[in-house]
Amino acid sequence: MRTVPDFPEPGVLFRDIMPLLADPVVFAEVVAALAADAPGPIDLVAGMEARGFLLAAPVAMALGAGVVPVRKAGKLPGPVASATYALEYGTATVEVQPFTVPDGSRVLVIDDVLATGGTAAATVDLLERCGAEVVGLSFLVELGALRGRDLLPGRAVDVLLTL
Repeated sequence: MRTVPDFPEPGVLFRDIMPLLADPVVFAEVVAALAADAPGPIDLVAGMEARGFLLAAPVAMALGAGVVPVRKAGKLPGPVASATYALEYGTATVEVQPFTVPDGSRVLVIDDVLATGGTAAATVDLLERCGAEVVGLSFLVELGALRGRDLLPGRAVDVLLTL
């Protein structure tokens, strides 16, 4: 993983996981570690756009589960359910096709980075409104100083690396 200063805007330190994904040994180790941390049987793994997709699909395969993409607004054909959340500079919306989330499904949410927690909290809300039981959240990296866990009280949150 590499740190890219001032991307996508000045003052931001972007955590680029592409070198990790390009290394087949390290990528396999990350997938195995994320799957090993899964809390009990999992029906679906929800990957948050966009790098979460790259981790969710192989983890779902390792767990014998399905995968559900949680997309930015306007990227999925309807019907969709949506959740809007606050950003420092406005709002954003995530969507899922509710028919892909059967009532009572045990869902593990995965993304590459837990930063401020807004996207993760909106994703949990969205999936639960669709009838899922979100049993855990897993992240490759947590940016601890941004306190994203504060938006996920009482949730099982696993991370492989805290920065």
